[in-house]
Amino acid sequence: MRVTVSVIKADIGGVGGHTQPSAETLAVVRERVTHERGRLLIDAFVCNTGDDIAIIMSHVKGTDNPDIHQLAWEAFLSATDKAKAQGLYGAGQDLLKEAFSGNVRGLGPGSAEIELDERPSEALMVLLGDKCGPGAFNLPLYLAFADPMYSPGLMLSEGLHDGFTFHIMDMDHIEGDRVIVLDAPERLYDIAALLRDTNRYAVEAIWSRQYASEQAVAVGTTRLRNIAGRYVGKDDPPAVVRVQKIFPATEEFGPAFAVGPFVGGDTRGSHNLPLMPVPMNTTASTFFCVPMVSALGFSMHEGKFTGPVDLFADPFWSRVRERTVEKAIEMRRQGFFEPAMLPMSELEYGGIVSRLSRLDAQWTIRSNGARAHDVSPSEVEAVVHGDDPD
Repeated sequence: MRVTVSVIKADIGGVGGHTQPSAETLAVVRERVTHERGRLLIDAFVCNTGDDIAIIMSHVKGTDNPDIHQLAWEAFLSATDKAKAQGLYGAGQDLLKEAFSGNVRGLGPGSAEIELDERPSEALMVLLGDKCGPGAFNLPLYLAFADPMYSPGLMLSEGLHDGFTFHIMDMDHIEGDRVIVLDAPERLYDIAALLRDTNRYAVEAIWSRQYASEQAVAVGTTRLRNIAGRYVGKDDPPAVVRVQKIFPATEEFGPAFAVGPFVGGDTRGSHNLPLMPVPMNTTASTFFCVPMVSALGFSMHEGKFTGPVDLFADPFWSRVRERTVEKAIEMRRQGFFEPAMLPMSELEYGGIVSRLSRLDAQWTIRSNGARAHDVSPSEVEAVVHGDDPD
């Protein structure tokens, strides 16, 4: 059976700041989506990560389907009305356009979709990020799909042995999608050279090489600043990841996410902190909005979900979170100093730009390029007394 799994998520308002959606806004989205189960949708599940509401849907309409995207858009619009009535902070924050244009991409909400031929035992993992940019999953996905130190299936399974193809997007390019396609393991160093820069490059998709028609991963790569032309919040990516058999096993993703890589995001979207694995429906942290990711495990048969299993909720992850907390506290001791705060290229859409513009008029250029350490003490004395040293 050919099925599409679509994950569409948005921040439409939080209680007391960027914390979590209200129960009432979640209920509005659930009611709207549940009404379409058995009609437009085969199945659906609604949850939140931090202040983002995520709609996880299965259907037979294919990717980028206007009806599916309009359903999510209208659900978020209705929830925004409720958020405004409750005075929630940032109501409708991710809904950056006034009219639906057939696809939520370019309107603000994040989306990730895979169309697949359902396997007899179709196992899926849905990743939901908050307080982080689209490149937040770069390192875990690289480790799980390209590094046998973390993903032993690359050595032990014939289905994985040929490797995977990485589709990487240049998020700084706004005149259409600029994408490069690289094979692992042959182009491993090139993949690493790009994915290390989570502020510019992000994994958009990963495909099997042995089974060329099988997509393994889809990641939302929306940059809100590219839509709005200003900073309006961090991008908070969703992802759909197929697991087991010809893909890495569910448990092989655990060590990759336990690294807690430093990623851009958190408070005012302007700092680096470690990515913390959290249970679903977790409130955003009041410790500087540490970047967070939840992972939901589903089985799917004829498009119907069983689950989810909350993959970051078992006791092991409490220890991982403790270590991530230590990393976060240590980084915050550095305050505004880079790399605790993002580089200037990532702050260009924030208020610091106007401050630097005001400072720009106060810079001076020394005549003849002279610098203080180029001038001898006797020359300084001569200048002070009005003598020409030459």
